[in-house]
Amino acid sequence: MMLDRSMKSRKALGNAGIRNRILTKGCIVKAIILFISLCLPALAELTAGQQAAESGDYATAFKEFLPLAMQGNAAAQLNLGIMYAQGQGVPLDYQKAMQWYRLAASRGVAVAQSNLCLMYAQGLGGPRDYKEAVRWCSLAADRGVADAQLYLGVMYARGEGVPRDDEKAVHWYRLAAEEGNVTAELNLAFMCDQGLGVPQDHEEAVRWYRLAADEGNAIAQLNLGLTYAQGVGVARDYKEAVHWYRLAADQGNAAAQVTLGHMYSQGLGASRDFKEAARFYRLAADQGNAVAQVSLGRMYTEGFGVPQDYKQAVQWYRLAAEQGDTFAQVDLGVMYDQGKGVLQDYTQAHMWFNLAAANGDASGIKNRDIVARKMTPVQIAEAQRLAREFKPQAGR
Repeated sequence: MMLDRSMKSRKALGNAGIRNRILTKGCIVKAIILFISLCLPALAELTAGQQAAESGDYATAFKEFLPLAMQGNAAAQLNLGIMYAQGQGVPLDYQKAMQWYRLAASRGVAVAQSNLCLMYAQGLGGPRDYKEAVRWCSLAADRGVADAQLYLGVMYARGEGVPRDDEKAVHWYRLAAEEGNVTAELNLAFMCDQGLGVPQDHEEAVRWYRLAADEGNAIAQLNLGLTYAQGVGVARDYKEAVHWYRLAADQGNAAAQVTLGHMYSQGLGASRDFKEAARFYRLAADQGNAVAQVSLGRMYTEGFGVPQDYKQAVQWYRLAAEQGDTFAQVDLGVMYDQGKGVLQDYTQAHMWFNLAAANGDASGIKNRDIVARKMTPVQIAEAQRLAREFKPQAGR
């Protein structure tokens, strides 16, 4: 009896894989040195520190800022916090960064309040404390700091330090987005796209995705490509989808690379080109993307865009299968059953089919039952043991 080998195509990452992301900047606010002269006598020292920092002479900048900070100058305190948070001219030290941020924040410096918020949210320099993060973030957000507005939106969207409230998340995202904050534009697009905190509005989502995409945000470019491919909020246009996928792919976005591989493989928005499809699959596969790995494995199995090579196919199937990808598990089971690229091994075949079957894959169920008829009870017991002990691994 022939094994059932499902060659169903699937999108690289559908709505769940790409759009279900609320993003925040995962690092301390960039070291933009803000010089706020709170008293005229300090202006010369602050200016000297600024000039030193701008020239990359952080040691001199530190010498200029430290005495002022010790005297209570909030601008100097903020700058010292940034230097410690970035390791500029001093050893990286989050605790000292927090100390200086807190002093400046207590004196009403909004950027220090925003940075202190992120330190508490990420547990840098002390225990993670979302309530303290919200307190400081709210102060800065109310004063119009776009980064703080973004962070506060994220915390409302996630229910961190505050009850989850999508409407408030949208409120803060919108304020930050209207100031040109790209991540806020992306998050607001997501909320409009999904109808979270606002009535669902795909056209409004496209508008915000486009703004973020035009600023070079790879996830926004990918999502804008998806909207054109699916015809959601815009007329379906595969060529336009390919355009945005390529921009994201060129930035190294693995999801965009594998999706672009699908477009070339199917001839959607571009001439069918298996070599180009294989190239994009490999780029994503090398980043550990399981969908790309199984897709590249199939290219090697069939000889599409690459020389037919069962050993290479097995290699890519295995990488994806070890991540728990059911398509790859079925394909790898087929290779073991047929002895292609590996020695024929019914026990291994049964194990991989069984793993896919456990996830409800119809091909895995059917193939497991077929191969079991060729096996002894001892072999089946061993295959079942291997399946029980299997633990998915992170992509590599």
